[in-house]
Amino acid sequence: MILFSTIVVLAQKLDKATVQRIINSKQFVFKAQSVLPMAGSTRYLTGDYEVKLLGDSLISYLPYFGRAYSVSYGDKGGITFTSTKFDYKVKPKKKGGWDFTIETKDVKDTQRFNFIISEDGYTYLQVISNNRQPISFNGYIVEEK
Repeated sequence: MILFSTIVVLAQKLDKATVQRIINSKQFVFKAQSVLPMAGSTRYLTGDYEVKLLGDSLISYLPYFGRAYSVSYGDKGGITFTSTKFDYKVKPKKKGGWDFTIETKDVKDTQRFNFIISEDGYTYLQVISNNRQPISFNGYIVEEK
């Protein structure tokens, strides 16, 4: 019972104005709840996996399941890095919500994060890299405090 109530608290819906403010501030945390690799089925995540956008830095701590075409020596595994050089674009969607794209410039395996953020904060994330198959995550965004 405790686990269920924790999940409900974590996944509370936000109102459109709050989500708009979070996106405009370019400071939010994406909390991943499930992952969908290219080959395989959806897996629900039990760990605390997230992507933090803190204005001038991007911190990624996500798992990876899939095919890697090449891996750097000393790779920590997963999609784990901190970037301070990146570009982002925000575009409102016609039927509500936003497309939010981030491209890193200082990560060896160049990453592109495509967020599709709904008006209530629920978020779909697709991660694209040069040396791995794409992978997708479902979750939600929260305000960085």
